[in-house]
Amino acid sequence: MKKRFFLLILLNSIVVFSQKTESQKLTIEQIIQKRLDKVTNFPIYKAIEYKDEAGVFDLVFTENQKVISKKDTINTKIKAICFINDDGNLSEKWQINDLIEDYNTKETTIWFWTKYCSTKDIDGDGFIDPIIVYGTKTEDEEIRRVKIITVYNNKKYVIRATECVLDDCRTFKKDSNWNLLPQKIKTHIDQLIIRIRKGQNLILKDG
Repeated sequence: MKKRFFLLILLNSIVVFSQKTESQKLTIEQIIQKRLDKVTNFPIYKAIEYKDEAGVFDLVFTENQKVISKKDTINTKIKAICFINDDGNLSEKWQINDLIEDYNTKETTIWFWTKYCSTKDIDGDGFIDPIIVYGTKTEDEEIRRVKIITVYNNKKYVIRATECVLDDCRTFKKDSNWNLLPQKIKTHIDQLIIRIRKGQNLILKDG
């Protein structure tokens, strides 16, 4: 009897814990209803609502869409903004900005890699750990820069990679605070890097 009672308590705690976080993609109608279309002068590429122990959040991915053609959309700037939504009142928590850079091989576009982005509670503490991934492409149609940004406790932990066929111009650097992340999150990012390597045919290594 005691074993059954303990099992019921354990199952109930698992169910309650699993309900602590939620995440969903917002429709155009929901974006307008939440007035998220008014928060930036860039077109919204994607918006996500997520809920955790800290409240309800809206994460907006925007790209400036400098050139739009049948072949492709060219962005020179991107911005991701995260708001806490308190009964319709939006308060910015953090944002990410970047733009194309002019090197020997000029970058021509920058965009969010949303299939690698996520809003999950990775370490199981009841709080969402957003991961933002984006990259740039050169005029030779080669991927040049890749950034993987993890937001944990409202702090950013960044991996910066530069792709190059030559060893001396290829880089892969983690922020100095990287080891402050929980091991579960670091392991998750390691697995994500493997996915990106395979999916985008990249090296993502230093030298």
